[in-house]
Amino acid sequence: MPIDDDLVFKALADPVRRLLLDALFQRDGRSLGELEEIVNAEHEMTRFGVAKHLRVLEAANLVVTRKEGRSKVHRLNPVPIQQIHQRWIGKYTERAGISSVLIGMKEQIERSAAEPSDDPEKDGKS
Repeated sequence: MPIDDDLVFKALADPVRRLLLDALFQRDGRSLGELEEIVNAEHEMTRFGVAKHLRVLEAANLVVTRKEGRSKVHRLNPVPIQQIHQRWIGKYTERAGISSVLIGMKEQIERSAAEPSDDPEKDGKS
């Protein structure tokens, strides 16, 4: 199933939602109550607010919620993030490898050009 990049980027744009994803990454399969406690350690938010953020993450397919017994358990789905990485980050990282070598060479040349030399003619002193 293709992902909607815009939904994923929108979901990742919010610090509370990133906190929820980090919590699920650390330990998958958490209840709303557990996630609410984690969020409230850093942000003041109601249970309804946390549930609303979880719905945005579910819409982006980043979180999957299943009923287990009498409670709902939220699990991380890393696939959309992996697809975003492949589509948007991976190709630029490959190209950046070449760019970083060229930038490093440029910086080294600039540093050596800025250093005083032992040759007075190069320094403009005669």
